[in-house]
Amino acid sequence: MASASRGRTRLRSLLPRRRDLAAMARNPRRDLVAGVTVGIVALPLALAFGVTSGMGAAAGLVTAVVAGALAALFGGSNLQVSGPTGAMTVVLVPIIAEFGPEGVLVVGILAGLLLLAMAATGIGRCIKLIPLPVIEGFTLGIAVIIGLQQLPAALGVAGEGEKVLAVAARALLAWSSAPRWAPVVMAFGVGAVMLALARLRPAVPASLLGVVAATLVAEMAHLDVARIGALPAGLPMPSVPDVPWAQLHALLLPAVAVALLAGLESLLSATVADAMSVDERHDPHRELFGQGIANLASPLFGGIPATAAIARTAVNVRSGATSRLAAVSHSAVLLLTVMLLAPLVGRIPLAALAGVLVATAVRMVEVSSVRALFRSGRSDAAVLALTAVATIALDLVMAVALGVLVAGGISLQQMARETAVTEVPLRPVTGDRSEEERALLDEHIVAYRLDGPLFFAGAHTALLELSELSDVRVVILRMGRVAALDSTGAAVLRDTIQQLERRGITVLLSGVPERHTAVLDALGVYESLSHGGHVFTSTHQAIAHARRHAGRAPHEAA
Repeated sequence: MASASRGRTRLRSLLPRRRDLAAMARNPRRDLVAGVTVGIVALPLALAFGVTSGMGAAAGLVTAVVAGALAALFGGSNLQVSGPTGAMTVVLVPIIAEFGPEGVLVVGILAGLLLLAMAATGIGRCIKLIPLPVIEGFTLGIAVIIGLQQLPAALGVAGEGEKVLAVAARALLAWSSAPRWAPVVMAFGVGAVMLALARLRPAVPASLLGVVAATLVAEMAHLDVARIGALPAGLPMPSVPDVPWAQLHALLLPAVAVALLAGLESLLSATVADAMSVDERHDPHRELFGQGIANLASPLFGGIPATAAIARTAVNVRSGATSRLAAVSHSAVLLLTVMLLAPLVGRIPLAALAGVLVATAVRMVEVSSVRALFRSGRSDAAVLALTAVATIALDLVMAVALGVLVAGGISLQQMARETAVTEVPLRPVTGDRSEEERALLDEHIVAYRLDGPLFFAGAHTALLELSELSDVRVVILRMGRVAALDSTGAAVLRDTIQQLERRGITVLLSGVPERHTAVLDALGVYESLSHGGHVFTSTHQAIAHARRHAGRAPHEAA
């Protein structure tokens, strides 16, 4: 009964709230203006990402309309804008190449369910555990892939296939045998206009202006360039075509990749939106829930899996959006475009959209951040470069997993270097310290201070010096500065104590933090001591006991 009550409470926490809907009515004019602005910016991007995915321009528009509205209503951010993105098309290209549109449907449904499960289990907070070099390397790799994917359209040649490097190479060979300059100039021109206006006039919808200009030039000059083609005048009805459920096992891993990418990019985008606003804070669990709903619905209407878009979210915030109404109205603008302007949109040259995405890929990379990470140290530079190369050569999930694994290994290695075992002078409370210390040394008593974490990555190396001690009667181990202790560290400490005790050297422990007593007791560290009373709260008590102990004959030691 209690678990069912907790489940209902958890579900209610993920559903839309009354205050979210009330916020949409506070400043509708401002939100509508922001929504129209974002819709203008999103139109060429939605078309381009749909074409690049292999599903067609209509699929990109459907995704922006359906997923954009549902993610806005059910998500965890008031300012987030969702739709098709370049990173998602990178994942979808091999899926569509192998399984076709039906495979995208299955992957979308499975990814949506996985996102809902991630929201219910509270996994959204794990985004904070991904290191910055992994995120930057991931973004850099995606930008390179997006740029390479546009090469066939920018050169005006056919290009299909799963391996982006091979497709780009074939496109270059095909173009070199029969060069066509019109698509190249068009793609370069649109990209240059976007990059120039982004620097000089950020508020201007540069992508739309570039695409409109390229389309007018192509129409007036009767250029022989490939076009988007006919678009449906409205959204298709939701349907479930023949689904290749027999290939479910082969589609499960791609679905995991889509879900992880949707969650990662959406939470990163929401974090960016929070940073750009004054008092907005997103709910990561609700954001995953909203993305799950959006990805369940989008493929049913003929769209593709979606995620939040950092660039469109940034435009939304800069345009003055205050609530979810802005993102919903952005979807409405795109829906009206599909219904009223489908014939005109179908005349847009593919080379113009290629220029849009090349410029988008260039703007994805924060050069200053990449440069700063390369300057910060070899380890960050290595993780960034490895993640970027793995993103291009392998796949996105493998790249992130590999980057996190390597970054974690480097961090553990750096932590292990912080572990130190240092011989320290024995300082009695009273008397002439120098004479007392010489007396203690004459009695063959030494003390070592253990600093930093004592765990699997560095325990063996740190305690090696202790195991080689000789000509000593008593060793005092000061444990007060042991920051962390795992089972491996405790086991190595136990083995070291046992080696010393077998050679007739008595070991005393002092200042053991209470948080470490459980693992020390469980691994038999206390049992390895020759006497149960050889654990002290302070070093002074241990010194006094050591002096009494050292004054006895070896066979009298307690």
